[in-house]
Amino acid sequence: MERFEKIYDTHAALVYNVALNYVQNNQEAEEITQDVFLKVFNKSKSFKKESSLKTWIYRITINTSIDYLRKRKRRPLHSRLGYDSQIDQNKSEWKHPGVLLEEKEAYSALFEALNQLPDAQKSSIILLKIEGLSQKETARVLGLKEKALESLFHRAKNNLRSLLEKEKKKTNV
Repeated sequence: MERFEKIYDTHAALVYNVALNYVQNNQEAEEITQDVFLKVFNKSKSFKKESSLKTWIYRITINTSIDYLRKRKRRPLHSRLGYDSQIDQNKSEWKHPGVLLEEKEAYSALFEALNQLPDAQKSSIILLKIEGLSQKETARVLGLKEKALESLFHRAKNNLRSLLEKEKKKTNV
């Protein structure tokens, strides 16, 4: 049991942050984190060590987060975003409420567009740009060759840009 506690202590923040990038809600990210570590504990004997433990935990976290999103797809994004979001909690300096509202709207638009991407494209952006994983490690986590990841990420960027431009045009009309 001591080994599992060490695994949890080492990887809990990583799991929580990845989950938070998918669901944009603290409570849901905590729930996913618990689910992930239950799976890690229950499947630890089946871990084949073909990849690193960290990569295996990333895969479980991504799959659990995607499954969670599929189950709650009926709830709209605006009901999940609020001032309790991790983004707002990390702000230490005071900002004018109007500026905070603009930032919240920008983050909301970004995550709304991100949530419209196919799962693999969304995962590539989260792992490469939000989590800061290397291209090699991201490819390993997603089970892709690096060239395939490059292509996937390029499509993801273009699709995200297109979705954000469409949303911008709608709001400017």
